[in-house]
Amino acid sequence: MKNKLLARTARLGGLSSALLLAGCELDVLDPKGPVGEGIKTLITTSVVAMLIVVVPTIILTLWFAWQYRQSNTSAEYLPKWSHSNKIEVVIWGVPSLIILFLAVITYQTCHSLDPYKPLEAESNAKPLHVQVVAQDWKWLFIYPEQGIATVNQLAMPVNTPVDFDITSDSVMNSFFIPRLGSMIYAMAGMQTQLHLLASEPGDYMGESANYSGRGFSDMRFHALAMSNDEFNAWVEKVRASSEQLDSQTYPKLAAPSEANPVEYFAHVEPGMFNTIVAKYNNGMVMDKSTGKMIQVQQSAMSDMNMKE
Repeated sequence: MKNKLLARTARLGGLSSALLLAGCELDVLDPKGPVGEGIKTLITTSVVAMLIVVVPTIILTLWFAWQYRQSNTSAEYLPKWSHSNKIEVVIWGVPSLIILFLAVITYQTCHSLDPYKPLEAESNAKPLHVQVVAQDWKWLFIYPEQGIATVNQLAMPVNTPVDFDITSDSVMNSFFIPRLGSMIYAMAGMQTQLHLLASEPGDYMGESANYSGRGFSDMRFHALAMSNDEFNAWVEKVRASSEQLDSQTYPKLAAPSEANPVEYFAHVEPGMFNTIVAKYNNGMVMDKSTGKMIQVQQSAMSDMNMKE
């Protein structure tokens, strides 16, 4: 009876695990861009290198347990054995070589995939500039060159480098599109940078990977990779919206909201991103072209701070 109960429990546990895992998607291992490919290569190479130690250890553990079981009277019995130079060389030498190998490939990969390092496209396409603002609990995407903005929807042409400037208008968050690569933090009063590229068309899920409060679980967005013609049509679709984003309407958008729907803004007040950064930095923001701190227009700062 006890054995039957254990067997049923094991089957039930296996079925439950299968059902839970059925909803999982390993997006990081299904990359759609060069940065994601580099991360996948590092992960798989590291796992294979570590299995060189793990697999033999598991096999030898099982073999020793069987070989030197109490009932096996033919096994060699060496009660006074205590040391072997050959074994010491293997158990210390092999792991040391693996650690050295992992250190080298990790160092090389981290520097080659530096999020601040611009990417080059095969087609020499002009990079797309997008400014990202993490809010409670949604993502604002500003396209300064197109003069538009969106909430919880990011669009980009395929095989075009995308240069992100990222900040937060709330607590610290983490900007992450698993299938495209690199996660990077968004912090109030600071600007972080990220360079990504989508090599295939698709609808890729983006998210915050840093807990930020009550609405965190719904702080997701869609990253749409499309052809140049489709991207231009998407831009025109956003420009057809009746909504405007300026220092008067921004406080309403920045107010906390959960499961926020996609929103389009046909016009964005110039310098909006810098104003958001500067209000947490004594009215100052860093000019990327010169690397120097500059003063943001005070009138815009005053309007933006009305919500506080």
